[in-house]
Amino acid sequence: MVSLKQLTYALAVEKTRHFKKASELCSVSQSALSTAISEMESQLGVQVFERDNKRVLVTPVGQQILDKARAIKLELDDLYQLSHQSHSPLSYPMSVGVIPTIGPYLLPKVLPAVRSEYPGFQMTIDEDQSRVLVEKVRNGELDTAVLALPYETDGLHCFEFWEEDLYLVTHRDDLLAREDSVRSEQLEGANLLLLRDGHCLKDHALAACRLRPSELEQSLGGASLYTLIQMVAGRMGSTLVPAMALDQLLAASSELAAIPLAEPGPHRRIAFITRLNYAGVNDIELLRSLFRRELEKAARLTQKKNHKRQ
Repeated sequence: MVSLKQLTYALAVEKTRHFKKASELCSVSQSALSTAISEMESQLGVQVFERDNKRVLVTPVGQQILDKARAIKLELDDLYQLSHQSHSPLSYPMSVGVIPTIGPYLLPKVLPAVRSEYPGFQMTIDEDQSRVLVEKVRNGELDTAVLALPYETDGLHCFEFWEEDLYLVTHRDDLLAREDSVRSEQLEGANLLLLRDGHCLKDHALAACRLRPSELEQSLGGASLYTLIQMVAGRMGSTLVPAMALDQLLAASSELAAIPLAEPGPHRRIAFITRLNYAGVNDIELLRSLFRRELEKAARLTQKKNHKRQ
């Protein structure tokens, strides 16, 4: 009979397309993994993988088997999750994806409280772009992910827990730095620095400003918000930053100014996403409440700091 261990090994080979990397991923020897998969193929009477010294390919019938194996593993994972629901909250490990424009600014605000209140909770973090995280949640590689909405999440649960607006960050010598707020028409033809394609914050920024890339005089791309901030400090232009990230990004520079974007908000909404049949929904609801509480505390603290500066 085919075992769960064999299915897990086969899915690891499918993911890595490499037996050695798959064995490292599963924390077993390469020979043990190869033997288990060979036994599985013998039991099924079909070849799942074509392999030689250079590459590993999935056979057509093997792909059908792996698709079934993935569905079976998801059901078993949900079964284990259900068995832990009678235990204390957040007692079962959880894999969480987070996008780069949220992770570095959200996690420092919420993880201390998570560790303090649930010291036994095991959470692994995977940072990637939205499209990658959505796919990983769909196929069961991740239990949940934190995304910025709007984003296409058909067929998944969304649990919103925060919303925020965007700010224009520019050099203090810029004329816009004198404004109390900035309207979208003031950015037409501006030297606006945005994240590269693939980052949903770029789409949210353009949507909030009701701009198309063609309406910008220049739109230089950066790989991270930190890179864009350094470019702004170097007087290469201005950028748009979510409120959550302002304190960390502007802390090291007194040459920058942050001006609210005078367009109807919220400009982005933050949410957990997960599969419709994920058994750990109660734990995600708990995390949602905890995250919201800690973000509210951080927002109040920021308001106090800003009031003292004024």
